[in-house]
Amino acid sequence: MGVYEHKHEAETHVQQLAAGVITVSDTRTEATDESGRLLRELVEAAGHRVARYRIVPDEMGAIRGAVVEFARAVDFVILTGGTGMTPRDVTIEACRPLFTKELEGFGELFRLLSFQEIGSAAVMSRAAAGAMGRVMLFCLPGSKAAVRLATERLILPEIKHLISHIRKA
Repeated sequence: MGVYEHKHEAETHVQQLAAGVITVSDTRTEATDESGRLLRELVEAAGHRVARYRIVPDEMGAIRGAVVEFARAVDFVILTGGTGMTPRDVTIEACRPLFTKELEGFGELFRLLSFQEIGSAAVMSRAAAGAMGRVMLFCLPGSKAAVRLATERLILPEIKHLISHIRKA
């Protein structure tokens, strides 16, 4: 069976998914959270439901707590923000220990696609993804361009396929 047939077969068992969107920021409000708003719009336009949304500060405990809480109610969680190189950027450090399986190719492909758009600054992205038990977790940079790139090119085309795999017995 080819990759496309395999993907189609896996996706037939997965219908509409519930998503959680978390914006990691010390300064954003719901009114100014453009990346979080874009994420919610893209997820819903793809036929999924945004079941949870929250803005949390750049603090390890707040990030991890929101992810664990959301994971009880959704199929996948997308975080935006806190993936850079400043001392306050701790999204990756908060989420990576929660991964039961890391999806290394996600960050690699994101940086490659990002490099094609913005050049060498893409090296500073620490985008990451992985399974957290039966829930997929994605950590994206905070810019709208990064959110659009990762969501349209990587997450939405594969989310049903990924969920079908992590939920196999």
